[in-house]
Amino acid sequence: MTSRADLPYRPCAGAVLINRAGLVFVGHRADLEGSPEAAPWQMPQGGIDDGEAPLDAARRELWEETSVRSVELLGEAPEWYSYDVPDELATGRFQRKWRGQTQKWFAFRFLGGDGEIDIERPGGGAHPAEFSRWAWKPLAEVPNLVVAFKRPIYEKVAAVFADLAVPA
Repeated sequence: MTSRADLPYRPCAGAVLINRAGLVFVGHRADLEGSPEAAPWQMPQGGIDDGEAPLDAARRELWEETSVRSVELLGEAPEWYSYDVPDELATGRFQRKWRGQTQKWFAFRFLGGDGEIDIERPGGGAHPAEFSRWAWKPLAEVPNLVVAFKRPIYEKVAAVFADLAVPA
């Protein structure tokens, strides 16, 4: 049997959505609602499809998770950031195929109003809800809101985009 440490990382893209006040979108994971997990928040992120450019994947994930399309690109993280999913959380297909994720992050300015955000019927209702609620938070606070194994990635993302998470 192959060790999980020998498996590749799943390529993913993430979106730091920054509003005009300089705050960033975070969503509370619907699948962790009521969980004893202390930090079930995250920014929009997800897998990159075969042949898809990371920027296109970030825009798609943003749409599929929040229904947001009114954005302009502000920046791209200079590196890919990787993390391992803890063994006790790696289940099913993920456990057999990936050791964790490697992520390319992009910062976007949100040009719309809060009414554009629809986490209950994301992607125009074409996708299941991934978030049960959402909030605008200072980027520097976001790493403390996420699961511990993702925290180092979020700390890097917060540092890289700190100068962009300012009022417009």
